[in-house]
Amino acid sequence: MNTVAMALFPDFLLLDMAGPLEVFSVANRYLPPEAHYQILTIGTEPGPLRASNGVVVHADLLLEQAQDAYDLLLVPGGPGAYNECHPALLPWLKDAVPRARRFGSICTGAFVLGHAGLLDHHHVTTHWHYTERLIKAFPKAIVETDRIYLQDGRLITSGGITAGIDLALSIVAQDHGKEVAVEVAKVLLVVMKRQGGQTQFSPMTAAVSPQETAITRVQNQILARLEQPHTIDSMAELAGLSPRHFARLFAKDVQMTPMAFLQGARIDRARQLLETTDLPLKTVAFHAGFGSVRHMRALFTEKLGLNPTQYRQQFS
Repeated sequence: MNTVAMALFPDFLLLDMAGPLEVFSVANRYLPPEAHYQILTIGTEPGPLRASNGVVVHADLLLEQAQDAYDLLLVPGGPGAYNECHPALLPWLKDAVPRARRFGSICTGAFVLGHAGLLDHHHVTTHWHYTERLIKAFPKAIVETDRIYLQDGRLITSGGITAGIDLALSIVAQDHGKEVAVEVAKVLLVVMKRQGGQTQFSPMTAAVSPQETAITRVQNQILARLEQPHTIDSMAELAGLSPRHFARLFAKDVQMTPMAFLQGARIDRARQLLETTDLPLKTVAFHAGFGSVRHMRALFTEKLGLNPTQYRQQFS
């Protein structure tokens, strides 16, 4: 029997717990009793633990009672994961992880593992909205921003929220074969392998700073007139700078080149139109400044891992 343990703390995200654990519970329907997953929840403090949505959960065990070697030890995300340090949980994890066959995190639970020193020199991922924060907080971790889930040796991490289901399905496939995992996916009405990665959900460009500068003036002009052609020279002229100085200053302030910003802004505009309108692809390409459907399709496939039609179907 495989033991799956989930460490819980106040303000965790309920779906980060329920999604993966439901996968293992449904898998038990297709497994002989001796191969069942035994599911345990471990609380960081006595009494009920309130999730971030207000639901109260009673853990099976407290940290001091949970001393077994688990086949899989998971940590969920939520505000309690990235806003708190959990002094009791961190030393417990440091002691429990070496005894676990596998361990990992759902969504922003990666921050808890990071504070316990368990991400260093590992390839990891988290929710797209928090990848930059994870990179800055744990510079020794190798953060991959576009993965739904990612396994590096015994460590397995996942992107945001429902990606925990993908993670759990991958574990079931490892343990009992793809056929069982597919049956579980069918019960849960999810796919075994998604098209594209997390990039399809995250903006390609960050919001423009409200501070008025030569660079933000150019950014706002680009966003207001994406259908028009833009070059380094025309952008530099708008900023009142030489092309070389403009390109250097833009990259320093925005953390990407001017042309990368332009390309990302066009992809974001096209995605917004594909999500919210039924406009023909040719019209979407025009309003986003791509010039042609072929150019838009090529960039979508390169950057998002799926073409515009597939992207629209994801959100229709």
